Amino acid sequence: MRGVRTVCLVFKSGKPASVPSALWFTKVDGSNTTIWAQFPGVDPNKQLVEINVRRTVFYPDRPGRNYITVRGFIMRHAATPWAPPTAEQIGLIGTHWSKGWIIENNVISHSVCSGISLGKYGDQYDNTSANTAEGYVKTIERALANGWNRDTIGHHIVRNNTISHCEQAGIVGSLGAAFSTVSGNTIHHVHVRRLFSGAEMAGIKFHAAIDTTIRDNHIYQTCLGLWLDWMAQGTRVTRNLFHDNSGQDLFVEVNHGPFLVDNNLFLSQVSLLDMSEGGAYAHNLFAGRIISRPELSRETPWHPAHSTAVAGLTNIHGGDDRFFNNIFIGKGRATATAEQSVSKDPQWSGGYGLWVYDWREFPIMTGGNVYLNGARPWKNEPDAIVLNEFDPKPALVQKRGRVELEIALDKAVLRSRTSPVTSALLGKPRVSKVPYVAPDDSPLAIDIDYLGKARNATNPRPGPFETLRHGWTNIRVW
Repeated sequence: MRGVRTVCLVFKSGKPASVPSALWFTKVDGSNTTIWAQFPGVDPNKQLVEINVRRTVFYPDRPGRNYITVRGFIMRHAATPWAPPTAEQIGLIGTHWSKGWIIENNVISHSVCSGISLGKYGDQYDNTSANTAEGYVKTIERALANGWNRDTIGHHIVRNNTISHCEQAGIVGSLGAAFSTVSGNTIHHVHVRRLFSGAEMAGIKFHAAIDTTIRDNHIYQTCLGLWLDWMAQGTRVTRNLFHDNSGQDLFVEVNHGPFLVDNNLFLSQVSLLDMSEGGAYAHNLFAGRIISRPELSRETPWHPAHSTAVAGLTNIHGGDDRFFNNIFIGKGRATATAEQSVSKDPQWSGGYGLWVYDWREFPIMTGGNVYLNGARPWKNEPDAIVLNEFDPKPALVQKRGRVELEIALDKAVLRSRTSPVTSALLGKPRVSKVPYVAPDDSPLAIDIDYLGKARNATNPRPGPFETLRHGWTNIRVW
């Protein structure tokens, strides 16, 4: 094979090795790449052997190829390059800085880095930011000069795809995912081989998910479920199922809000890593730990409503979140008294429930929350229901291709007094002073549950399900 190429995997029988293999290696000189490979137990003359050198499977040759639909394909095996937010982001399939794509009903798998890219264009400044906040701010300024606005970029629909076996991200997008909808996707086995490291690994990793909706997705067996990094403003994360992720289900990093997280099932060991302000969390089930910390070392942007224009830059002091009508589940009475530091940084605090916000600079807003099995409320939360001795024992069960949640509830949970969650209740975050509204600027109301059923208009049930009853319940969740 002549020339200097990116060679990433040798596939035997269509599947990569589960761990880095000593069965193949390469040597590269000025004009040749030579591969030595062994195939124990496999005849390479009869089985599929693919040497991956293509950077992508479906990707436009230049930006601005708008309104393309990609539907019903099986797309696999690409030697995609690393896709940081400060460079051109090439995926197995990607939109390449465009508008109005529909990517639906596809099987996308075995990308060395990213599966679907909704990311930025490339230029001479790619990979020159030195991994600094200031460098990414310059990237944003150049993007604004290069057409990053509501009229020309984003508005993509990514739905009903199965995305798996990617080493960086199932879906990645820096700036180019704004104003988009990502729904109905199954995303699993992302960065499970740990072939390399970096700060961009997740089932979904977006920078600047402005007015983007992430809805009805199933994300599991990833290193981190959903990572919203910088400029999640007007973003909504609703009715998603997260479980068996080795890292946190949701990471919100250096955002100023408003963004809304509602009707989700967070069932991994860590439900939420919150390094943002201005988030609203309503009717979620948090079965894992919550980690909170400020971020004073970086100044990041906020925007006018529904716009990519930069209104200002500031850091994250912590707090100023809203938590209404959620259910938090601990790991027993011992967790009710254990205050857990999660790193050597004393500003990190983690545990079950909202007590982790007790030391944040700005207060949070709360109401209608339920704390079970050792989960603890915020220190100034007077109306919380706390049942330290009650363990609802949530568990996912696979049945005939369905995923069901088994959970028990105490009568006290069903008798809780709550208020409907609306734009009026949520107010405005302290930094952006932009209201919690829909992308079309209409008021928000959390008036349906995880299953799409109507909520009680005056006293909705806490948690994701409006129809829960006392005792054990089995609910199909996927």
